[in-house]
Amino acid sequence: MSESTLLTLPVVCTRGMIVFPGNRLSLDVGRPLSLKALELSSRDFDNNILFVSQINPIVDDPKYDDVYHVGTLCKIEKKIRRDSAGTIKLTVTGEKRVYLQDFKIEEGSIFSTAEVLEDIYGDSNEEVALVRKTTAYFEQARRHMPHIPAESLTLLSNGTSASLLADTIGQYLPIDLDRKQKILEERDINKRLFLVASSIESEKMINQLEDTINRKVKESIDENQKEYYLREKLRAIKDELGDTVDKGDDAEQIRKELAKNPYPQYIKDKVEEELRRFEAMPPASSEANVVRTYIDWVMKTPWYQETKDQEDISKIEAILEEDHFGLEKVKERIVEHLAVKQMTQSLKAPIICLAGPPGVGKTSIAKSIARALDRKFVKASLGGVRDEAEVRGHRRTYLGSMPGRIIQGMKKAGVVNPVFLLDEIDKMASDYKGDPTSAMLEVLDPEQNSQFSDNYIEEPYDLSKVLFIATANDLGGIPGPLRDRLEIIEVSSYTEQEKLMIVKEHLIKKQLEAHSLKPEQMILSDDIIMEIIQHYTREAGVRELERYIAKLCRKTVLAILKDKVDSVTIDKDKLVEFLGKAPFDHTKKLPRPQVGVVTGMAYTQFGGDILPIEVNHFDGTGKFIITGQLGDVMKESASIALDYLKANKEKYGLDDKAFDKQDIHIHVPEGAIKKDGPSAGVTLTTAIYSAFTNKPVRDDVAMTGEITLRGNVLPIGGLKEKSISAHRSGIRKIIIPKENEKDIEDIPESVRSDLEIVLADHIDTVLEHAIVK
Repeated sequence: MSESTLLTLPVVCTRGMIVFPGNRLSLDVGRPLSLKALELSSRDFDNNILFVSQINPIVDDPKYDDVYHVGTLCKIEKKIRRDSAGTIKLTVTGEKRVYLQDFKIEEGSIFSTAEVLEDIYGDSNEEVALVRKTTAYFEQARRHMPHIPAESLTLLSNGTSASLLADTIGQYLPIDLDRKQKILEERDINKRLFLVASSIESEKMINQLEDTINRKVKESIDENQKEYYLREKLRAIKDELGDTVDKGDDAEQIRKELAKNPYPQYIKDKVEEELRRFEAMPPASSEANVVRTYIDWVMKTPWYQETKDQEDISKIEAILEEDHFGLEKVKERIVEHLAVKQMTQSLKAPIICLAGPPGVGKTSIAKSIARALDRKFVKASLGGVRDEAEVRGHRRTYLGSMPGRIIQGMKKAGVVNPVFLLDEIDKMASDYKGDPTSAMLEVLDPEQNSQFSDNYIEEPYDLSKVLFIATANDLGGIPGPLRDRLEIIEVSSYTEQEKLMIVKEHLIKKQLEAHSLKPEQMILSDDIIMEIIQHYTREAGVRELERYIAKLCRKTVLAILKDKVDSVTIDKDKLVEFLGKAPFDHTKKLPRPQVGVVTGMAYTQFGGDILPIEVNHFDGTGKFIITGQLGDVMKESASIALDYLKANKEKYGLDDKAFDKQDIHIHVPEGAIKKDGPSAGVTLTTAIYSAFTNKPVRDDVAMTGEITLRGNVLPIGGLKEKSISAHRSGIRKIIIPKENEKDIEDIPESVRSDLEIVLADHIDTVLEHAIVK
């Protein structure tokens, strides 16, 4: 190998560009150092100059470490001044690879001492193979390199040296600067050819991928055009057959419907605006479907459709009586509403809330009201609703948005004046998505609901003609502002006599029909029905009772088909056989008068029951023991009762009792059941008094009422249920607070006539009637 050649020449640093040996390149030069290098090259170095590429093209004043160290010795062919700023359009030809050993600034230009790098030849057979492979790859990829000059193509097609072939293709390959620099730096011709061939192959794969993508895009466009063509053809065929209408005809149909029906003017304007948007959209676009769905909702929501109310009050009363036994207050309220509506002809619909335990007929009475008024009935179950959008609708910006349950219900009803049942309004909840109970304020306020706003419909909707009926189990679950807008009607639990009538008049008929039985095929006496009511169910309503009647029907059907009998008479033995042993037994009254044992009256979720309370005392240290799972309120009542007697021990003859040396134990039987409530004060006081005076309490007397520290008796709730339970248990005298006198009329006549009711405003009255003389 010959001794290396060293040259010291001016340097031009290029940005993102490499000049390969044997190739001509044109570029613009404008930096002062580069312009000075061109000037010195032409003046002193016979147009010889060094070109090297910057590693980072952003650097304006490159140092030795800012450039690649392998560059090209070039010959300046042509210089043309482009503008007054001094920029020159330069044409150069690459001569040799060079290795730049240093950078130094002289005469306003960069100079470098460069070593000329000669090609290294490898195996000739491998070279031939690589040349063929590279040429073949190049021929396949040429169409993706349209910027290769014609003279270079001619040179390549006429055959050239392996070195020049690699450099020429490397010059024009559309690859990144680092890969080009590697090709420039490679002195071994075979390795250089391999780098070029692999670069062509990778570019070819990328180009093929681009071609595939382009083809898919074109096919997709073609498919859309094909679909459009077929749709147009189908439309023309259907048009000829008179089968359907196109988009324009569809819009026209909507306009005709708007014109011929008395929609409010603001709705007509809104639909017309949406129709114009719809017509401007491509038929297959998702936005067009959204707009079309919105128009459908607006058009199908009732704005003017109305049914005429049944105005014959006698007929309405007859239908309500036919459907329901009892519920007198509810029926009376509905009849009053209709009477006033007839008189005034302009009554805003009230918001009725039927409140009561499960199974007492709240939902079914709402259906009966709709039937009696001859109105459409629609129901929205609100149990578990946590999202405000469930009531007020979603905005149309959401994917899958739709109106809230109110507008959905109105669309289902198809009229502006249905009976709308809001079931389980006390079961709504709040979370991060909003407070649906607040949204219900607008729905249920007669002053606001004529302008109800649904987020989806976006136009005010008049709900003032709707008869809203809400149901609730627990009024405590309804927020104050919402409860204030409701007219609460309490639907209390049924008495045993009412349950008997409901079974005879409604449930048996319904279940016989459901099981295809005739009345004579299952014979059920009143005594057996009462047995089921008293000992197989413990509920305020009649749901469980209906399940037992259905079970009797199923057993009867099985007996008729299996045992080939004509009918089945249900007696007590059959009842136990069909339903099993009775799970419940109501608390019975005390068998005889006892000291320290008093019968109280309690109100439970299943209705009423009697509650015996026992008190004992014995020598001790003044401890006060309470057992039987009593709640805080009853514990406080016990404490008040004891403190009252302590404070008044002379009055009641207890002055010789040393309370601080006596342990007092109060117990309420059935300790597994939690008990609480503000109506056990008089019972506890009487029991403690009886225990300390050793005077027995009458076994046929039951009592209820709260007591104060002054001995006054305070009113209680649930008097109807408590009285019924006492009567059922064999009690003949009940002592109630004087302030509950107004509630006596709620007690059924059959119970009231059998009971002696004592009104007490002080504990003295209670003791006078309860203690055995």
